[in-house]
Amino acid sequence: MKKRMLVMLGVVAVVLAGLATWKFQQVQAAMAGYASFQPPPETVTTAIAREQPWDTGLAAIGTATAVHGVLVAADLPGLVERISFESGSRVREGEVLLRLDSRQEEAQLAAAESQLELAKIHLDRMQGLREKGVTSQAELDAARADHAQARARVGEIRATIARKTIRAPFSGALGIRRVDLGQYLSGGDPIVPLQSLDPIHVEFSVPQQEIGRLPAGTTVQLTGDGVATDLAPIEGRVTAIDSIVDPATRNVRVQATVPNPQGLLRPGMFVEVRALVSGARQVVTVPATAVSYAPYGDSVFVVEELEGPEGGTYRGVRQQFVELGGGRGDLVAVLSGVEPGEEVVTSGVFKLRQGAAVAVDNQVQPGESLKPDPENS
Repeated sequence: MKKRMLVMLGVVAVVLAGLATWKFQQVQAAMAGYASFQPPPETVTTAIAREQPWDTGLAAIGTATAVHGVLVAADLPGLVERISFESGSRVREGEVLLRLDSRQEEAQLAAAESQLELAKIHLDRMQGLREKGVTSQAELDAARADHAQARARVGEIRATIARKTIRAPFSGALGIRRVDLGQYLSGGDPIVPLQSLDPIHVEFSVPQQEIGRLPAGTTVQLTGDGVATDLAPIEGRVTAIDSIVDPATRNVRVQATVPNPQGLLRPGMFVEVRALVSGARQVVTVPATAVSYAPYGDSVFVVEELEGPEGGTYRGVRQQFVELGGGRGDLVAVLSGVEPGEEVVTSGVFKLRQGAAVAVDNQVQPGESLKPDPENS
């Protein structure tokens, strides 16, 4: 009985050893297969990095402001007697916009002029009597003072009447009127906005470290919805730089003056500003879609022949960190990291890693235009 049990235990041990050996060989074969496994190449599009002239400049967001802009208001209270302008029309400096009822002041003027005439007659009479020695010098001086006072009163009433005639303080374009005929206006009540549109100012901010590159007279180009005509940017020049730096943003406010004969720019309009701080230079450019942005550094994937683990070669990618310059249209300038003629991945970047195999298919590629014109823009 004991001998039979030992035989059975031996048989079980041999079977278990065989199973263990077989499983171990299976695991070793799987590991060897995994080690030699090569994932299929990722399909990507590519572009050739090329060197081309690149206008260096500063890009900023600006706001159009009027050189002269006011909200024309009533100087004195009164009833609106006549409105002499149309909303949205253009006016010249000194043109009458609105008249307030001044009948009371005109009556006062007539009375004051009568008093002035009487004071003049009295002064002439006193001068004649003084020459004859009939009256005293004090009486003559009093007559002169009465005459001067009457004349001043006439001037005061005439000034009041003139202030009830509202005129354009400068030439420009009117907005929408805010008064109606017969309406009573208090002093300071708004009548109509008036803006001088040609030329016009554009204000924008640049970092404090860049202000030295932006002297007065620097050319600026403006683009934006409703701004450019025939895809040509509007140009102006820097005319003023603020004397203080914003402590919150460390930016400096800059003012440019831009010709605006067609009235394309209006106060408050958003514009994209590009200051041409120096001439063009040669830089390497790649499509903006080729750049992988990350907190630890921006990079591109360069396509080249790589050596495989078994000694052969394959078409793969090398991740290359780059230093970027400014962007224009679909392209971005690469200051260092990429040489002209190198092939970089332009789409499918997100699925790549260092050394990944790729298959290039350039039937459909991202745009590479400095002035893109999207179909649905």
